[in-house]
Amino acid sequence: MKSTKELKELIKGGSLQERLTDIYVDEKMIPYQTKRYVDAIERFENLFGEQEVEIYSAPGRSEVGGNHTDHQRGKVMATSLNLDFIAVVQPTDDGIISFKSGKYPILTINTAELEISKREYGTTAGLVRGVAAGLKQAGYRIGGFRAFITSDVLSGSGMSSSAALEILIGTILSGLYNGMQLDPVFLAQVGQYSENIYFGKPCGLMDQMACSVGGLVYIDFEDVEKPVVKPVHIDFKEFGHSLCIVDTKGSHANLTDDYAAIPAEMKKVAEHYGQEVLRQVDPEQFYKDLALLRKKCGDRAVLRSMHFFEENDRVDRLMEALEAHDFEGFRCLINESGDSSFEFLQNVFAVHQVQEQGVSMGIALSKKVLAGTGAVRVHGGGFAGTIQAFVPDEKVEAYRAALDALFGKDSCHVLKVRKYGGIKVI
Repeated sequence: MKSTKELKELIKGGSLQERLTDIYVDEKMIPYQTKRYVDAIERFENLFGEQEVEIYSAPGRSEVGGNHTDHQRGKVMATSLNLDFIAVVQPTDDGIISFKSGKYPILTINTAELEISKREYGTTAGLVRGVAAGLKQAGYRIGGFRAFITSDVLSGSGMSSSAALEILIGTILSGLYNGMQLDPVFLAQVGQYSENIYFGKPCGLMDQMACSVGGLVYIDFEDVEKPVVKPVHIDFKEFGHSLCIVDTKGSHANLTDDYAAIPAEMKKVAEHYGQEVLRQVDPEQFYKDLALLRKKCGDRAVLRSMHFFEENDRVDRLMEALEAHDFEGFRCLINESGDSSFEFLQNVFAVHQVQEQGVSMGIALSKKVLAGTGAVRVHGGGFAGTIQAFVPDEKVEAYRAALDALFGKDSCHVLKVRKYGGIKVI
């Protein structure tokens, strides 16, 4: 460990520039990251004084393919991004996790008290307590620490800020108390456990996996205990395209039932066949039974299930296209995925608030600006939040200007694939 004073001098002096460039990829971001790290250390000192500390990081994620397939044990393609949570951390011997995040009050969790509390559903306290509980139940050491945490992962943006926080906490406990030896796949599973049981959200495993493993990855969740994870070694610069995430500024309030209905309706179809999830259902039999399933489960449940089967196959084809360096094939598949989410999955706007269709507007304007090039689709859970676009480099500034004009300054974020998941930076 190094003192906060020593770390500030190293960072200001440029000694960590190579390390930061390796993590954040984009050299243009390094002045911003340098200031961000120094500010975080100073915030820590203001809270806890000059101490010996370590710095940890966990990234946000972008879903590239496999929209709403993970909760049915399907396949996904996802990537970590060069936006992240960072934490300046000092271990303590009192078993108390105490940290301040941004402008929020200091949060305190006693690692000796890890019982589930419904009062903590939907709270950061629930997420942190759940991660600590999951590690302890698996036989790993946990303990206390003090930290200042800051994030530039857009909250509510489909970049999975909650999953990134779960992975950050798990990575800190791995580094401080387990020699940084905890497997990223295991940490992702602990994050999902925390979100399902302690936070009260029935999410799949994709978000945590992408944040924890790092880089562009293909994941098959058929066996959720041992998911198949394959790295995809591709740099989109090779194809002359940039990854853009656009925040449409829509509110996620009152959308919980809309999100929950998607897995619930898919599982209703699976239950017709005596199965828990659609991955266990034979697609050929499903298509033979469409007329019966319409009567029993309703048209929307059937359409959403059709999306699942086609999207699951599409992930394999996305993988094949990238491995063959076939960007045109990849681009067409991303557009197909977006069309399927819009038409069949129906997660682009909420039917109970049809006057609010920011995602639809963003997709429509994107198609106008891209004019048959690139690709665009809803990003993440849907209904509100963000869209994802692969934009030809020569059109990036025009694209950014058009989308910022619609949704406000700095709505369009031009991002890079980060090769690291949860890590100890220093």
